[in-house]
Amino acid sequence: QVQLAESGGDLVQPGGSLRLSCVASGNIASIYFMGWYRQAPGQQRESVATITSEGSTNYADSVKGRFTISRDNAKNTLYLQMNSLKPEDTAVYYCKANFALFTSWGQGTQVTVSS
Repeated sequence: QVQLAESGGDLVQPGGSLRLSCVASGNIASIYFMGWYRQAPGQQRESVATITSEGSTNYADSVKGRFTISRDNAKNTLYLQMNSLKPEDTAVYYCKANFALFTSWGQGTQVTVSS
């Protein structure tokens, strides 16, 4: 199994920045794909940014050029650097890991962009 714990969500003004972290524990060696997803009230969960074990990244069109996904294997941590935040980025952000035939999700961290 893989356990995930997100942190870093906060209230920030439009144009501000945040960095989310996701610490993985358990059978980490089996993880081959990780990503950040978000869910706003009344909306479906959507993919924000993903990264493969080879380091290939993919971003939603709405965050390209503003968000950066990265990982620190030594710290077993996945990051999401979010710059130039907009009110429409407000959501609960979740970390996800795919390993073997399974998927694990974190508990989520709230990001609110408002003046």
